[in-house]
Amino acid sequence: QVQLVESGGGLVQAGGSLRLSCAASGRTFEHSIMGWFRQAPGKEREFVVAITWNGGRIYYGDFVKGRFTISRDNAKNTVYLQMNSLKPEDTAVYYCAAEPGVGVTSTPQLSTPQLWNYWGQGTQVTVSS
Repeated sequence: QVQLVESGGGLVQAGGSLRLSCAASGRTFEHSIMGWFRQAPGKEREFVVAITWNGGRIYYGDFVKGRFTISRDNAKNTVYLQMNSLKPEDTAVYYCAAEPGVGVTSTPQLSTPQLWNYWGQGTQVTVSS
């Protein structure tokens, strides 16, 4: 059974940092694009960032603007999201995603949640003002 398990969420003050982790089990994703989405209450799921299998290319959501960094450790089957200079509007459930469909390689395509095959259960990030 394939599982993606996020961790590292929590409550942080504005301006602070958090590092999220997503550990995959059940199969390897070392040749797959992996990424992060987020969803705030009452809003659609929003693309944050994605990374190719070797880190050679990174795709950013429109709002990221240098505050968030994605990385991965294929030996650990894990992807990370480092979030700095957090703002209250970053409050959301953050979801790990893996393996978009075949041929899905552009930012607009990767921004479409329906085109990803695997999802974690999410981790809550709350940023207080």
